[in-house]
Amino acid sequence: MRRSYVLNTMVAVAVLIFASAIASAQTGQLRGSVKVVGADGNATPVTNAVIDVWRTDIAGDYHTKTDKKGEWIFAGLPYTGVYVVSASAPGASPASRAGVKAGREIPVDLVLSAGDGKKFTKDEALASAGSGVPAANSGGGSGNDAAEKAKAAELAKKNEEIMAANKKIDNANQVIGDAFKAGNTALMAKNYDEAIKQYDVGLAADPEHPGAPSLLTNKSSALRSRAVEKYNAAIQNKDEAARNAGLEIAKTDFKAAADAANQAVEMLKKQPAATAPEEQKQQTTNKYFAFLARAEAMRFFVTKVDPTKSDDGITAYQEYMAVETDAAKKAKAQLDMAQMLLDAGAADKSMVEFKKILDAQPDNVDALYGMGVSEISVGYAGNDKAKLQEGVNYLQQFVDKAPDTHRYKSEAKATLTELKNTESVVPEKTTKPGTRKRP
Repeated sequence: MRRSYVLNTMVAVAVLIFASAIASAQTGQLRGSVKVVGADGNATPVTNAVIDVWRTDIAGDYHTKTDKKGEWIFAGLPYTGVYVVSASAPGASPASRAGVKAGREIPVDLVLSAGDGKKFTKDEALASAGSGVPAANSGGGSGNDAAEKAKAAELAKKNEEIMAANKKIDNANQVIGDAFKAGNTALMAKNYDEAIKQYDVGLAADPEHPGAPSLLTNKSSALRSRAVEKYNAAIQNKDEAARNAGLEIAKTDFKAAADAANQAVEMLKKQPAATAPEEQKQQTTNKYFAFLARAEAMRFFVTKVDPTKSDDGITAYQEYMAVETDAAKKAKAQLDMAQMLLDAGAADKSMVEFKKILDAQPDNVDALYGMGVSEISVGYAGNDKAKLQEGVNYLQQFVDKAPDTHRYKSEAKATLTELKNTESVVPEKTTKPGTRKRP
């Protein structure tokens, strides 16, 4: 009864959703602080310092001011942009830093010296940037004293470290971007081996990269699709040894798909909540597709690899349904979860889920069939004639309501005949599925 279901299900899910890719225009946060060095050599925060940010790779500029703590922040800047940041304030000389990237959690901290309050243009900011050391003093302050020089040297050293980190990030971004595009192209072409290889290249470049969850999500889809192909090929192989070997290979991929999807979800859960609207939208999209991929991966893992993980499968589906806004997709997920439990041999749990569906949709033929099979399975396991009777009642309801083209209709009729002959259990006339006649 199960084998035909498995084969049909496998074929159905071979067509995947590939929209889980990270957007090429992903945005990130840029933040920093501004301090000014006083005559005593101490640096104090500057309130309302003007922050000018210009993109240097393409046109674009952004402007803000520091808060009472001398701090500033931009949310939603294009992640791929390269920026120069300038700070200026009354009574101070401006300072700038170039080669800045958004979304790296590396603050741009600038220290100003006393000056005439000059404000840099973009070209002046680029010309002055580099070390992060305050620009030349145009107001005759105390920029040459020993304390200021020491702080400037410290800033220069810190900037070198930041520039080195930015270079490493740039290299990783290039590798990850190329691998992601190549992986998606291969995935769309159903070249799953190549897709998995490319996603692994991207993950190896920076496993903690903000785009890593999306790489893992798509890798899970590729692994699951490859497992589907191998499983279908294996169960049709007439050579027992080859069939068993093929099934083991498929199981390995099903497990790897579940592992990748679970890792993607966990990484996304740990990411701080976005504040900018565009970042929030992207974060929501990434989580949606990760949860969807995990639910699908866990369905196969539970039914084909490890039935003892049925509770993990339930969690995966519940978290996916919590973010699913399409009523039809949510209903399908609820049915898939119930069927997963039945296929995993957890008929007691599947009964609960099928019952929830039938409470809302009494004529749902798939739920009627699943409920009938679940009740019968529990009845056989516990030698419970009452459960067998309820299962037969549900199964008869299915036969009465399902179209003749339904793939399980003939199987249901055969099951009813078998139970009549072996257990002397026949359907009761009911007004409600599963309700037994009162004596």
